[in-house]
Amino acid sequence: MSTPTEHIHIDLARQTLVLRDASDRPIATYRVSTAANGAGEFEGSHQTPRGRHRIRAKIGAGAPRGTVFKGRRPTGEIYSAELARSAPRRDWILSRILWLCGEEFGINRLGAMDTMRRYIYIHGAADTAVMGKPGSIGCIRMRNSDVIDLFDRVDVGTKVMIA
Repeated sequence: MSTPTEHIHIDLARQTLVLRDASDRPIATYRVSTAANGAGEFEGSHQTPRGRHRIRAKIGAGAPRGTVFKGRRPTGEIYSAELARSAPRRDWILSRILWLCGEEFGINRLGAMDTMRRYIYIHGAADTAVMGKPGSIGCIRMRNSDVIDLFDRVDVGTKVMIA
């Protein structure tokens, strides 16, 4: 688990997520996929919000790899090629969810720019989702093994910077 001084930096240009220690040294680096529509804070934009955030909730502890979530609840399904064929355009939320909360009033907190109310997560994605290239509808997608690893390293309250 993280210490209160560990933090996450998500680089939109590089499509990376770096977990850093108190001295800002990298502990772990992962390839991610952020919004296909780029960066932006407004509700309905399908963009990834920038700025200072924190992990508000951790969802899915102990769930099997590939667990399918809808509305932040497990559906009882495990992601498979067959399931993927049944919903080819779905942006799958799998394995774990780190629900983000904005920390900057008027930028990513409250009103039409509220990250939490926009349901912006760091979450596992389908095996076919390309990492290192924008492609989500606002969230930060990760490989399932990577999001499980990150989930196990951080706590609720961990700071997240998206820039």
